[in-house]
Amino acid sequence: MFMKQMDNEFVRDSEGSWVAPLPFRVPRQPLPSNRPQALHRANMLDASLNRNPVKREHFLTFMSKILDNNHAELAPPLHEHEECWYLPLFGVYHPKKPDQIRGVFDSSAKCNGVSLNSVLLTGPDLTNDLLGVLLRFRKEMVAVTADVQHMFHCFVVRKDHRNYLRFLWHKDNDLQENLVEYRMRVHVFGNSPSPAVATLGLRKAAQASEQEFGSHVTSFVTRDFYVDDGLTSCPTKEEAVKLMKDTQQALAKYGNLRLHKFASNCAEVMSAFHASDLASNLKDLDLECDSKPLQRSLGLSWDVNTDNFLFQLSSENKPITRRGILSTINSLYDPLDFWLR
Repeated sequence: MFMKQMDNEFVRDSEGSWVAPLPFRVPRQPLPSNRPQALHRANMLDASLNRNPVKREHFLTFMSKILDNNHAELAPPLHEHEECWYLPLFGVYHPKKPDQIRGVFDSSAKCNGVSLNSVLLTGPDLTNDLLGVLLRFRKEMVAVTADVQHMFHCFVVRKDHRNYLRFLWHKDNDLQENLVEYRMRVHVFGNSPSPAVATLGLRKAAQASEQEFGSHVTSFVTRDFYVDDGLTSCPTKEEAVKLMKDTQQALAKYGNLRLHKFASNCAEVMSAFHASDLASNLKDLDLECDSKPLQRSLGLSWDVNTDNFLFQLSSENKPITRRGILSTINSLYDPLDFWLR
């Protein structure tokens, strides 16, 4: 059912972006009015931000990007008895990025036993096998990683479905102003179908570009991406540069998608790109002379200077017993099982 909906309704708009519906179940339960619950959650968020000035500034920065990038719009008035849904907001920190917060739209929040996610189709798991992606990444001499910027937010929600993505936030992103109603224009982190929508949309953009840019772009995007992270390897630096540049141009032209944060074990590959397109900790370096910092991709630490994966043990002291040793080993993220070899 999900793929049938997407085959018929996932299309490019006049600006070149891909537009997808919210894939509702058929039949489904009607959504109740959950604005009072969303208002309560908005007031709770305000109280949390007022207690923590650092978190407040981080959250305002996140919301500023949402509004400035036109990912959200002021919601129009509703017609009488028009069905809609309000998404509560909350913030989460990534353990590796304590100075950045991600605002999450709580699509699993329930009202009268119903949530938005409960009436949406999750869709198939289109994510590539992690082990296969990593093995192909190590197959050839020249390895490269890249990332699609804000991938979920690159795919637009069909206009008649946006009222199911309404939320309450302060006018003009000013906490002194009243709460007003916005709605998301793009698919959100928190909606159960968003991973499948984003992966499918990324592949559709590559497929649409194939006649102009070639099948190597389609193959890379289809086989060597794990969600928004692309990892691959090529026999030569020239092939690596061509593949990355072709993919970057193809996704921009056929999907308004930005491929960036390039990193490689070959300095000449990285030098082929503008500094603004490199991984954030590589932008200000002399790539031919300076030692490059570790790159993190798919949970692994990659030393591009020596082309090795590195593992860091917890500093927590564990007893030298079978249980203590197993606990230490199990704390390592090692999808390629280096520790068993």
